[in-house]
Amino acid sequence: MSATFSTSPQLFFTSESVTEGHPDKIADQISDAVLDAHLEQDPNARVACETVVKGGFAMILGEVRSRAQVDYESVAREVIRDIGYTDPMLGFDHRTSSILVSLVRQSPDISGAIDHAVDFEESGPPGVETVGAGDQGMMTGFAADETPELMPLPISLAHAITRRLAQLRKDGTLAYLRPDGKSQVTVEYSHGRPVRVDTILILTQHDESVDEKQVYEDLRTHVVNAVIPENLLDDSTKIYSNTTGTFVVGGPVVDTGLTGRKLQVDTYGGAARHGGGAFSGKDATKVDRSGAYAGRYIAKNVVAAGLATRFELQVAYAVGMARPLSVSFETFGTHQVPEEDIHRVIQEVFDLRPGAIIQELGLRKVKYRPVAAYGHFGRPDLDLPWERTDRVTALRAAAGLD
Repeated sequence: MSATFSTSPQLFFTSESVTEGHPDKIADQISDAVLDAHLEQDPNARVACETVVKGGFAMILGEVRSRAQVDYESVAREVIRDIGYTDPMLGFDHRTSSILVSLVRQSPDISGAIDHAVDFEESGPPGVETVGAGDQGMMTGFAADETPELMPLPISLAHAITRRLAQLRKDGTLAYLRPDGKSQVTVEYSHGRPVRVDTILILTQHDESVDEKQVYEDLRTHVVNAVIPENLLDDSTKIYSNTTGTFVVGGPVVDTGLTGRKLQVDTYGGAARHGGGAFSGKDATKVDRSGAYAGRYIAKNVVAAGLATRFELQVAYAVGMARPLSVSFETFGTHQVPEEDIHRVIQEVFDLRPGAIIQELGLRKVKYRPVAAYGHFGRPDLDLPWERTDRVTALRAAAGLD
């Protein structure tokens, strides 16, 4: 969305989500489960893990530096089972699928640069780990006051639908559902504020025993009416389900899954820019992950503090260096205090060196697999450190508002 977003009299914006049984999300969850297994035994483990799933096959690839002893095959099979791929008839299941592993030792050049940042003595106040960025790149943080969790409304609603599909499948309410599925929600905005839901699209894998009409009626009753606020629906809202008619064959049988291929599903549904780096399978020395989490933490606190109602932060790093190369932001014209004051208070309140981010947010203690499906941000179901608004008082005081 551009800076004209807040002044446009009418705008339609769409975001999508996918269920935990979507092939790309299977891959993300296996990668983050591998990371969790390493961090549980070795909090200082360095992990960069990618996963591919296709048919009855999963391959785990990447680089690791860790003291942990991990049974990768067992980790992968547990994830596949928990998602719900337990029936060999689906063509992909936790018992019979092949698991291959190719994880090698992390490059000593990268490892050394991470261990001690080349610019550490010049990078800011002492007292944090001498960690350099594990890669170069740009990371984005975003928040908007459209929802209680300060997320864009379209992605929040899309995630609510896919979480609901998984819940109904697992608790037996709609036992004919299968793990693969998607949602897409289009919201109408007027002058930057959401006013109604224009279109809802739900695709869900199902048993052969049900017909298209039953699927539509059940999704309308048990999903749409359950998770979409009534005041956002009207007689003009369009609701579609399984637009191909049936969706019996799904998952890795029909689609290859790759770690990091659902970046906007993981973040803000396209409402904010994205630097291009994936999160899953990477420990927090990789700023693709920690920098993006810090960006969200800052953006959410800025909006919660009332400094702006819509806020996007970009931070850029160089591999092996602690100090960010650049920090910039966009308020889309919604700032409530001068933008130069916002820039100043961010610098005063937050430390964006990777070591400081890791310590402040406790990123070596987080369980990452739960965020590998249904979004890394705006998760009231999880106590995520980057979702806390514990810097509001400090920001308001620094800005002279209290």
